[in-house]
Amino acid sequence: MPAVTIQNLSENTHKALRLRAAQNGRSTEAEIRSILDAAVDAPKSVPLSSALYKLGRDAELEDGDVDALEQKAKTAAEPISLR
Repeated sequence: MPAVTIQNLSENTHKALRLRAAQNGRSTEAEIRSILDAAVDAPKSVPLSSALYKLGRDAELEDGDVDALEQKAKTAAEPISLR
């Protein structure tokens, strides 16, 4: 199995990794493997429906808000006057 050596790791980063590993009940090396595996397996894109759902949830939209937005989208915009 391949091995990687990381040089010049800051003391703060090393301490944080050791603490995170202890919280997750694994060795520092196993924790680093887990972090790297998750980073490599991370999805490259998010489906639009998921992004919109998260946006609505973060904005704390309710059903009434969505209904109002849908109604607004059905209403034609008033043309502007250039005179």
